[in-house]
Amino acid sequence: MSTVRLAVDEDSGVAVVTLDRPARLNAIDLRTAKELGRTWRALRFDDRVRAVVLTGSGRRAFCTGIDRDAVVPQPNSPYMQDDPLLGVGPKANGLWKPVVAAVEGMACGGAFYLLGECDFLVAGADAVFFDPHTTYGMVSAYESMLMAQRMPYGEVARMVLMGGAERLSARRAYEVGLVSEVTEPGAASGAATDCAAVIAGYPTEAVQGSVRALWAAREAGLALAFAQAPHLISLGNLPSARQAELFAARRAEFRTR
Repeated sequence: MSTVRLAVDEDSGVAVVTLDRPARLNAIDLRTAKELGRTWRALRFDDRVRAVVLTGSGRRAFCTGIDRDAVVPQPNSPYMQDDPLLGVGPKANGLWKPVVAAVEGMACGGAFYLLGECDFLVAGADAVFFDPHTTYGMVSAYESMLMAQRMPYGEVARMVLMGGAERLSARRAYEVGLVSEVTEPGAASGAATDCAAVIAGYPTEAVQGSVRALWAAREAGLALAFAQAPHLISLGNLPSARQAELFAARRAEFRTR
């Protein structure tokens, strides 16, 4: 069974890509990472599709990052590091059709690899955003670099450094510019699809050129930052066994602001 669902509405020109692992809070395992890459690449060639909505199955979570049970073999070298999430986003796969994210429930950690490559975000009022890396002895590198392109520095720093102790509400995410619209709970996908349908009705070349231009304004800075990420992760991450201990001992208490 596929872990990524694709539905295309030929009348509107809108495709909906859905992370479909609700029992795992739509966490990304290695299979899901590969399916996401294949989906974005397939959409490059599908001329029926002129805009895309990305969402998660169920109301509990948009995505909670990489699945903790995923085993990612690593070379025995600080100079080489394999990160399966680097290839999960639309821009990483050369898709320049506009992608609107519809977020319900939790979006945390590795979810920012996806959200950082969407063009704008719509969130249900119950959505929350957080990055627990530091809580579990891990460096937030790629995630914080992507969010630093979308939010004021102080807001990204607070989210990263507060870790699992604090969550950013949909309303606060709207106030700081991460989210462009807050809907009633459960209505984010509909609102995002309405936006995508409007965009899909415009001349395709102008829309895709605008997406590419917007990304061009960001990608040089991201490339420089990403070049530092593997070394920072190698230096700062605790051993995986210790990370697992901290994860197992996590507490349920957190503050939402």
